[in-house]
Amino acid sequence: MESVQELIPLAQELVARRPGRKLVKLYVLGSVLAFLGVVIGLVGTVCGPFTAAGRRRDEEALVAELRAVQPRLQGGKPRGAVPCGRALSYRPPAS
Repeated sequence: MESVQELIPLAQELVARRPGRKLVKLYVLGSVLAFLGVVIGLVGTVCGPFTAAGRRRDEEALVAELRAVQPRLQGGKPRGAVPCGRALSYRPPAS
């Protein structure tokens, strides 16, 4: 509400000065961009919970699938296997 009260004196001053066409175009462009920013913000706020819920469902399905596959992968490995492909070697301490 404060911004509307600030715009009224600004509009009165602009009308009294008779601004050029370029200045009017600049104000109109700024107003349109500000309005679009507000609309995009409102759409994001309204649609945000729905997209977050969809992503959460996808993540939960992925976690459930990985948990179902995990026992099969662990069952095929020997207990003493090294998890990486690089061979461990003994290195004497540097002198």
